[in-house]
Amino acid sequence: MSGKTVNSAIFLLVIGNAMALISDVFVKLAEPGEAVFLFAFLRSLITLLLLLPFCLSIKPQGFFKGARVHFLRAHIHFGGMLCMVVALSHLPLATANALFYAAPILVMVLSAVLFGERLKRLSLLAVFSGFAGILVILRPVEFNWAALAALGAALALALGALLVRKLPEQQSTGHKLLLNYLLLLPAAGFMAWWEGAEWTTQLLLNALGSAVFILGYNISVLLAYRQVDASQVTSAEYTGLIWAVVLGWVMFAEQPDLWFLTGSAMIVIPLVMIGIQQGRRNRHRIHV
Repeated sequence: MSGKTVNSAIFLLVIGNAMALISDVFVKLAEPGEAVFLFAFLRSLITLLLLLPFCLSIKPQGFFKGARVHFLRAHIHFGGMLCMVVALSHLPLATANALFYAAPILVMVLSAVLFGERLKRLSLLAVFSGFAGILVILRPVEFNWAALAALGAALALALGALLVRKLPEQQSTGHKLLLNYLLLLPAAGFMAWWEGAEWTTQLLLNALGSAVFILGYNISVLLAYRQVDASQVTSAEYTGLIWAVVLGWVMFAEQPDLWFLTGSAMIVIPLVMIGIQQGRRNRHRIHV
C-alpha cells in the first residue's frame, strides 16, 4: 500500500469528519426542544431521497433480505437520532461529540458480553479510561438529561455497528443505508404526526443541511475504507473532536475547559493507540 494512497484516505476521513460536524451544526441551530420528531422525520426523508440515485443498480431480487435485522437496526438508529438531536440542542458541540466517542468503547464491551470476544490489555485500558473520561467531562453536577441522551446516541451507534455483522454480506453499503431509512420512515412519520409541530422553512433547511452533510460523511468514509485497511487510518476519525472544538468556538462561542480537554484525551488517546497497534500488526503480516 503506497503512502500516497494512505494519505488520500486520511484526507477523505478528515474532510468527512468536518462534514459530519457541519451536519451537527445544522442540528444545533434549531431551537432547543423544537419539533424533535418532525426534524428526525424530515432528515430521514431527505436522506432517503438523496440516496435513491446511488441505489438504482440494486436488483429487486432479495431486496428485503435480512429484513428483521434491518428493521431492528433502523429503529435503533431512529432512537439514536432523537438522542443526538436532544444532546446537540442542550450541550456544547464539543461536549456532545466527546460523549458520542463512547460508541467504540461500548462496541468493545458489548462484543465481549454478546459475542464472547476477549478484550486485550489495550482494549481494557480504552474501556476503563474511556468511562473515566466521560465522568471527568460530565462531573456529577453536569450530568443531566442531555448528557444521558448523548450516551444514548453512543449506545445506538454501538448497537448499529454490532448488528452490521448480522446483515447479508452481499448487500452494498448503499443498499443497507437505503433499507435503514426506508424502514424507519413509518415510525418517524407517525411520531412527527403525533408531535403535531408546525413545519417551518428554517426547520426544513436545517434538516436538509444536516442530511446533505451526513451523507457526505458516509460517502467519504466509504471511499476512504475502499482504498486502505481500516486500521491504518481509523485514528483520523478522531479529528472530528478537533472540528467540534473549532466549530463550537466559531459558531457558538463555546470555549472548552480543562475538564473537557482532560476527559476527551482519556477517551480518544487509548482508541488512537488501538488503531496504531492494529495498523502495525497488519503491516507486519504483509511484510512477513
